[in-house]
Amino acid sequence: MSWTETTLSDAPIEIIDGDRGKNYPTQNELLDDGHCLFLSATNVTKDGFAFEKCQFITEQKDNALRKGRVRRNDIVLTTRGTLGNVAHYSDAVPFDHVRINSGMVTVQTAQDELSPRYLYYYLKSDLFQAQVRALQSGAAQPQLPIRDIKKIKISYPDTTTQNRIADVVGAYDDLIENNRRRIALLEEAARLLYREWFVHFRFPGHEHVKIIDGVPEGWVEGRLSDLGLAITGKTPSKKVEANFGDDVPFIKTPDMHGNVFVISTEESLSEQGAKTQSKKTVPIGSIMVSCIGTVGAVAMNASPAQTNQQINTVIPKYRHWQFFAFFSLKAIKSRLEAMGGGATMANVNKTKFESVPILLPSDELILSFHEIVKPQFKLIEKLACKNIELAKARDLLLPRLMDGRLEV
Repeated sequence: MSWTETTLSDAPIEIIDGDRGKNYPTQNELLDDGHCLFLSATNVTKDGFAFEKCQFITEQKDNALRKGRVRRNDIVLTTRGTLGNVAHYSDAVPFDHVRINSGMVTVQTAQDELSPRYLYYYLKSDLFQAQVRALQSGAAQPQLPIRDIKKIKISYPDTTTQNRIADVVGAYDDLIENNRRRIALLEEAARLLYREWFVHFRFPGHEHVKIIDGVPEGWVEGRLSDLGLAITGKTPSKKVEANFGDDVPFIKTPDMHGNVFVISTEESLSEQGAKTQSKKTVPIGSIMVSCIGTVGAVAMNASPAQTNQQINTVIPKYRHWQFFAFFSLKAIKSRLEAMGGGATMANVNKTKFESVPILLPSDELILSFHEIVKPQFKLIEKLACKNIELAKARDLLLPRLMDGRLEV
């Protein structure tokens, strides 16, 4: 089998920048819903597209932009801040109108020579990512200009073999996506039960409970601090290299996105680093809430961990309050966003965080809720662990397929 080895500048592709002109959308022109999805860094991850938080522009603004429209089968590549994240705009993406922001490029292929799916997986592989790491520039804000992208080397076989490789790797992604859907359904079922019991007050036996001033008799109006101990994270000194290692997960907001449980993290602390701030270690099953920058992301830790200063963590007062606290904290996202203030960098400090009003039902009702949803969350964690295993297997296989060491 013969392989073509070349640079991206000589490959059958076109790299297209976004629009940076006078019509570039201002913050006030970005909407919660609208005609055209305007991609942000949170939408293009190391695992492809993520649409938890989306921003849109009007059709008029879309038509005013000269560049940056994403076509079906284009690849989107991040080139500023977090470099090298890639996503494939396949038919499965549920948005018909999409544009990139100024920190991305689109990569379009001549499909009769280079399969978009093959290219997508090549760009995800370490064969590409290692070259990105070597080329990145800019200390404060890493950047990857198009002129540097074009220097990156690529290899590819004939299109038939490209498609076979993409099918093999894609089978792993299909399994991962199927597990993600199951996780979403399980979480949604638990969330709906939470809303039924604790928001609409249709809990078991509610027919026999009086409602006084809009609150079931026996329920208490408290504050978030009543859910448990709140801890604001901290980053150990980065001047001491030995503070970082592989011993203690160090959770940041990006680790939380799209996850019910944080099982793996981009960065970890050494035992030494964790000991320098031992009071910041939070036990399994604590609930973390991002409170600076992106406000209101919520997840639980699957192992003892520490977080950075952008996260406030609640250690539930009682073990069986874990899932009630999880959904209570997810329910206050809009309130936290309003409290955050500051358009450029929202910030909810610990004092504000702990003061958020919370309605507390009886401990007996919280325990009943816990016992019902506990098996669902155990399955969610199991599926999340399975996805990590599948992703590791895929990423191990990927470079071996892409450089011809393994034949398909």
